[in-house]
Amino acid sequence: MNGMNVLALILIIVGGLNWLLVGLFQWDLVGGLFGGMDSPVARIVYILVGLAAIYSFSLIKKVK
Repeated sequence: MNGMNVLALILIIVGGLNWLLVGLFQWDLVGGLFGGMDSPVARIVYILVGLAAIYSFSLIKKVK
């Protein structure tokens, strides 16, 4: 696996765990760590997670 694939996987895991916490406890981990959902750092993390999800479409062929 190259570095970009590993980074995308880590970001997708972070996003998935964040949604798990939102669903179970109504607590946003990323927002909690970085000063709320509207903080610039949290927004950057959300954007990176979304971009990692889009990038992961290119990995589907490798998984098959």
